[in-house]
Amino acid sequence: MAQGPRRTVRQVVSVVGLAVAVAAFLSVAAVRHGFFDLKVYYGALTWWVHDGGEIYDFLKPGTQYGFTYPPFAALVMLPMAYLPWSAAIVVSVAASVVVTAVLFWWLVDPISRRAGWTRWYALAVALCLAAAYEPMRETVNFGQVNMLLLFLVAVDLLRLLPAGNRWAGVGIGLATAIKLTPGIFIVYLLVTRRWRAALTSMAAAAGATLFAAALFPDASREFWTEALWNTGRVGELAFVSNQSLRGVVARLNPEHPSTLAWLALVLATLALWAWRSRAAVAAGDEATGLALTGAVMCLVSPVTWVHHLVWLLPALILLVDNGVAAPAGGRRRRVLLGAAIVGYGFLISRIVWAWEKDFTGLDGFLGSNTYVWISLALLAFLPVRRLGDAGRISRRRATPARSAVEASGVPQLDEPDRGSPAGQRHRVG
Repeated sequence: MAQGPRRTVRQVVSVVGLAVAVAAFLSVAAVRHGFFDLKVYYGALTWWVHDGGEIYDFLKPGTQYGFTYPPFAALVMLPMAYLPWSAAIVVSVAASVVVTAVLFWWLVDPISRRAGWTRWYALAVALCLAAAYEPMRETVNFGQVNMLLLFLVAVDLLRLLPAGNRWAGVGIGLATAIKLTPGIFIVYLLVTRRWRAALTSMAAAAGATLFAAALFPDASREFWTEALWNTGRVGELAFVSNQSLRGVVARLNPEHPSTLAWLALVLATLALWAWRSRAAVAAGDEATGLALTGAVMCLVSPVTWVHHLVWLLPALILLVDNGVAAPAGGRRRRVLLGAAIVGYGFLISRIVWAWEKDFTGLDGFLGSNTYVWISLALLAFLPVRRLGDAGRISRRRATPARSAVEASGVPQLDEPDRGSPAGQRHRVG
């Protein structure tokens, strides 16, 4: 048997073995949420479209949870009201899987090049590992929209912006109109002085919001004047699933969490993020800018449920990319790959739930906030890649002659031969 076919057989066998191992792990570790959030969206839209009710008045029977997204999100989800429930599940799962595969195709390709792997093999391994990742499995099991929003942002930052495309910023604007938290990426564009893309994203967000307001004036009025400010729809800030800085402060004193302490932490974190993001963009490393901003969004948002931490996936992938690019056998490679393995290991483990009932004491402080510590470490220490001449692409328009990886905006590092081996107590949001 030729070397090529033998390698293909080995890769297929290893992927199948990994998939079986992940399936066995999920059968034990994964919590089945029964598409709880999707049921809220589906019920609210059905109530709104078919029963004549106001969408923000709907509460899932037996719960306090209702539709919490802006009216433009309701417009985007509107076709769901005309689908059977089983079809809504299929569409939700399929959409998350497809956009995850495309995003990973962009981010993992540099790793496959450096490690000497075929692209399909690197993608298959990454998808198997993502299936075990707690925030990803929570996103799928809840029927959440996190990966769709990450994809919209990544299209802008990894594809359109590096190519100088005039539409760069539209994806960020639409993601912000669907859910407010991706608006941090508009701030990212402003901080890094991409004025045109920032204005485009603001115009897209405003246009989508005004379009929804014109179609649904009553729903828009209720959201912006009442539903948005109704803290009773959020859930408990001290709940262990809230892996943000606000959650850390709330768990220190659940009855009277210090707003001042939280704001001080947020300001310090934003200052670090702004400094590191500007360094990444100055180096043309847009992928690291995406990763840093995803991490800071999780940290400074008042509520970051575990499933929101899919925004850390780019940072973890880039850790591996940096590690594989480092000299074989060197300390840098060991540290970076070790950090990626440790971070990923914690983020598949459900470790924070060990302190769900009691997060007091030093062990509670350290353990119940494990994912926050990982987010902070990624924000502070994720390497900014210094690019060689072939990688200085962030200010140049992509051309057909350039590789797919370069056109994606994922930087290529100076390196040797790349071909050589080397729970439900949460806000529905």
